[in-house]
Amino acid sequence: MSDVAQSLDLAAFAAEVGTEGPVSVAGLGTRGGACRGVRTVVAPAGISWIQADEMTVACGAATPVDDLVDALATHGQTVALPRGGTVGGALAVGHADIRRLGWGPVRDVLLQARYVSAAGEVVKAGGPTVKNVTGFDLCRLLVGSRGALGFLGDVILRTRPLAAHSQWYEADAADPMTVFSALYRPVSVLWDGARTWALLEGHPDDVADQASHAGLRPVAGPPALPTGSRRLLAPDAIGAQTGRFVAEVGVGVVHHAEPWSPPARQPRELALAQAVKQQLDPLRRLNPCVDV
Repeated sequence: MSDVAQSLDLAAFAAEVGTEGPVSVAGLGTRGGACRGVRTVVAPAGISWIQADEMTVACGAATPVDDLVDALATHGQTVALPRGGTVGGALAVGHADIRRLGWGPVRDVLLQARYVSAAGEVVKAGGPTVKNVTGFDLCRLLVGSRGALGFLGDVILRTRPLAAHSQWYEADAADPMTVFSALYRPVSVLWDGARTWALLEGHPDDVADQASHAGLRPVAGPPALPTGSRRLLAPDAIGAQTGRFVAEVGVGVVHHAEPWSPPARQPRELALAQAVKQQLDPLRRLNPCVDV
């Protein structure tokens, strides 16, 4: 197995991050830009290697997700990251796209990361295969940290096979569970309070049979998602939503047209987050605009 550490030299990136003063990391700005008024650095980009037989790929954090998806498609594979932006940005934000129900969370994609710490050092976390990983799972801590704990330099990701057939369907269903319960392992089920959409993947005949059984009709794609806020809610709260929204059934994510302030974190959760930040970035140099 090749190692990404043999492919990309992160010394220059680490030197640029340095050891003094606040610093922010920038990608393509798809998921939010760098901190304003703060020195900005950019991670390395480029695909180092693709191990199709091992279903892994190594690339720089600034590699565009779209470029990575296109390269993997030639091997009949893809990666469970939302399209647009960079690989590092997708991992740092940690939000899966609407295929999370079938494809799993973003944190499961990252096998190994080399990142630059607040001390300006290159640190390796994880390993190219799960069986090689021991001790604390730092990779999962980095996913969703928005660069506040370290700046991703290069990564090894888990890939997945492309489906033989993929098709979106819809139905007029006030209760999305009637559709959800009639399907076998749907990739995505969406609901806007009146209609339900489902993404099915697999053999074309199996997909068509499932859709027919559930009373679904094929459509070109999913509905446009409202962009006012992205909410994580309990199932009973999703059913009580008003206004324009699209909910990811079985996941708990609601895309709403209106802004929203999430509830305050519990004291224990907040204390733990602050303790981790203090341990890894005591001077709060990294992405200082991120509220830990």
